[in-house]
Amino acid sequence: MSKKPAPKMNFEQQLAELESLVEQMENGDVSLEDSLASFEKGIKLARSCQKSLKDAELKVKILLSEDNSSDLADFEE
Repeated sequence: MSKKPAPKMNFEQQLAELESLVEQMENGDVSLEDSLASFEKGIKLARSCQKSLKDAELKVKILLSEDNSSDLADFEE
């Protein structure tokens, strides 16, 4: 029987998973093998989070450059 791929997690879910892994590893209650597996998963999650942040930053820069950000007025209440 083939294994279904896991559903894609959003940024917040990935960050929560990463924080959970770090907490487990800091507590030291896991075996060496489990720690290595958690570390590997954590690296993948951290890279994915970094990519999401860079993509969001790029999108903001593009949006601001398209709108000529110098023409934006300060927000007044």
